[in-house]
This record gives sequence, C-alpha cells and structure tokens, in this order.
Amino acid sequence: MVSEILETLQLKPGDAVADLTLGHGGHTENFLVEVGPSGTVLAMDLDGSQAELTRQRLESLKLVEGLKIELGNFAGLGQAMGKHGLVTVNGILADLGISSMQIDDPSRGFSYRREGPLDMRMDASRGESAKDILDRISPEDLATGLEEYGDVPLASPFSRALLAQHHASPFETTTQLAEFCLKWHQGSTTGKPAGDWKLRQGKQKWETHPAARVFQALRILVNRELANLKHLLRVVPDLLAPGGTVAILSFHSGEDRMVKAAFEQGLRQGRYSAISDGPQRAGFDERNDNPRSRSAKLRWAKLAESHPVDAGDEA
Repeated sequence: MVSEILETLQLKPGDAVADLTLGHGGHTENFLVEVGPSGTVLAMDLDGSQAELTRQRLESLKLVEGLKIELGNFAGLGQAMGKHGLVTVNGILADLGISSMQIDDPSRGFSYRREGPLDMRMDASRGESAKDILDRISPEDLATGLEEYGDVPLASPFSRALLAQHHASPFETTTQLAEFCLKWHQGSTTGKPAGDWKLRQGKQKWETHPAARVFQALRILVNRELANLKHLLRVVPDLLAPGGTVAILSFHSGEDRMVKAAFEQGLRQGRYSAISDGPQRAGFDERNDNPRSRSAKLRWAKLAESHPVDAGDEA
C-alpha cells in the first residue's frame, strides 16, 4: 500500500519522517525520494542483519542521504529520535508484523511452509524462542494468546492437545508444528502434507493453512508485539510535529482494534484534529499480487496544530 501511505502522509522536501519497520526498505525508499536530500528518514528495525542488507540496497540506488538507520524496537522511537537530533517528525509509519525477507528465511522460523528451527524472534540475539514459550506456557495462557492474537478457533482444546504432544515429543521445527496443526484441524488421515497446502481463492473467501493463525499468535507472543504497539500509540502524539500524520498498517484484528481505540481517544481529547473514517484496504491488484496484503488495514491520525491545554498543563 505504498501509494496509499504516501498520499496519507503528504511528505514534502525537507520533512522528517520515521519508518518504524524498515524491512526491505520499500517504504523508506519512497520516503527518501519524497523528502529529498534536505529531509531526514529515520528507519528502525529489530533485525540487524536485515537492516544491513536493506542499507546496502538503498546505497546502490544512491538513496542514503538523509537516511538514519536505528536498530531497536519501535517502542523506543523517542530515544532513537533524540539520538539523531530529532525533537519531532512530520510523519510516522508503522507497518506491523514481519517482512517478506524474514518469512522467506527458513532459519528464522516464521514460516509454516519452510522447515526451520521453531524460533520466531525478530531480534535473534535475545529473548525466548517459540519453542521456549511452548516449553513453559500453561494450556490456559496459550489458549488466551491464540484467541487474542490469532483468532484461533477452539483454542482451549487445541492448546491442551498441542502442549500434550509437545511435552511428550517436543516440536523442534516449524514443519513439525505445522503438521500437527493440520492433522488436528482435519484429522490424522489428511493425506495432504503441510507444505502442499496452497493459498487459493474460494467462494467469497481465501483458504489458508490451519497453522497460519497459530504461527501468527506465537510470533506476537514471542516478540511482545501488542505491548510494544500499546506504548507506541501512547507516545506518538508527543513525537509528531503540529499537523503531522501517523499511519499504521496492521494485519491482525487485535492490532487494528488498539489503533482504532487510540486514535478515537486522541480525537476526543483534541490531540488529533482528524482520523481516518475506517480502515483502508489494499486494492484488488495488490491483493492478487501480494496475498499478505489481503488482511492489511491502514488507519491514520493527524495531530492538531496546537496541543489542548488540560488542568495539568495549567498547573
């Protein structure tokens, strides 16, 4: 949704903008063109190896003037801005979730279609892996996570069965977990290996692998994504320049609900002067070319030109 995001942020030469999820650099590349050599693009990423590859790609395109890359979680945006001498920025983009580069690397453990270690950490140098989570989590807590972060149906019986199997014979790889999800969903005599499950358009819906929502929920648990998003939504109004815009692209209903609630609250409080009427979706061509975009929801909020004064400010 690059064109929709550029239209939303309305960047000008000399502006400062923060791209909180650098990934392959598709959005960052366009931001650098929009703000020009006199502007600044602060791009953040948790994945150091990926950030370096993207920096090299942008360098080959001669698009590094004004580019500042900061490794870290976007919840630390304020500190990153301070490090690079930015008090406020004119635009903020958070493209939530994981990048195609991470999905396509089997060693990261994000994909249910590619065999790799059951990891799912965006920052592979720290924290618990997905296997570590399964080693110690209770069936009740896992069911809650699967329901809240993956909208997984029958989460309670599925969680009990999954953990019973894991404790008896631990899942070490992504394909082992994917095969279990498929067999539990369809019965033990499916006859269809997990890797052969295809994404295809049916009548009024898309058919996805039964492991997709489970992997999504585990990834969010591993990386504490909703907690980081909650913090970001709280600090964004303090980091935007007057009249600046924040755009958030989410891929999960829980994320979208958080973004919607925060923007509506900011509008009621007078911190935002306008917010999107509803989520904007990717166009038909993009959904066909990029299946991941079919679940994308774009929301935006525009900071008021002046900060409302409350009792605390007057005191």
